[in-house]
Amino acid sequence: MKFSKRQFALALASAALLASGAAQAQSALDNVLKSKTLKVAVPTDYPPYGFVGPDMAPQGLDVEMAKLIAAKLGVKVELVPVTSANRIPYLQTKKADLVISTLGKNAEREKVIDFSAAYAPFFQAVYAAKSLSIKSFADMGGKSVAVTRGAMEDQELAKVAPANVDYKRFEDNNATIAAFVAGQTQTIATSAAVAGNMMQKNPQLGAEYKLLLKDSPCFVGIAKGEDALKAKINEIIAAAKKDGTLDALSKKYLGKEAGDLPL
Repeated sequence: MKFSKRQFALALASAALLASGAAQAQSALDNVLKSKTLKVAVPTDYPPYGFVGPDMAPQGLDVEMAKLIAAKLGVKVELVPVTSANRIPYLQTKKADLVISTLGKNAEREKVIDFSAAYAPFFQAVYAAKSLSIKSFADMGGKSVAVTRGAMEDQELAKVAPANVDYKRFEDNNATIAAFVAGQTQTIATSAAVAGNMMQKNPQLGAEYKLLLKDSPCFVGIAKGEDALKAKINEIIAAAKKDGTLDALSKKYLGKEAGDLPL
């Protein structure tokens, strides 16, 4: 049978579409294993989850988690620095295979991307020197606390702390930290990120996690429909949870074990 030029062109176009569809059908996990590279969007401006170290290389809890997943997949990791604003678009446009960037899960985000099981806590808490015995919020009675005015920790503390807590409110996180570091208050109520960075920079304080105010865990962001990759990531997280790796990472950077994270 002979084909006209038009029929031949249509046949070529159909073949191209089929080839394109086959390429698209290949999963992100297949692509990662084939290229031997896992592209992970990470923060570099949000210590202790992600920041640039003295050697100018990214480091932090999220960075270590990215490296752990790549190692378990048997591939090299390519760290892609992102901001809070562009981390999800990077995933959607395939500039990254995963987002590991203090990503919280909510209904709005679940419409556009998928999430793994949680790998790390992200919380607001009360911190104080190890020498100061605080086992419950009742123990904060009569003690001074540095807190950023109007912040979530300010609001949450007001719900649970005794009426005789001596609040020292400051206009921003830097002023709040400076007050605690200078010894102007006995305790500080702040986020895990702020506290983790503070404790790393000021080990002489001997500060530690005391009481939880609010928890909003971190999840790995995965493109919609990439079920094979999601299953593999969940498998790696489950193993790291079981063998204590997640607890060790959280303790190292946040001063508190990861504990019972949600799936």
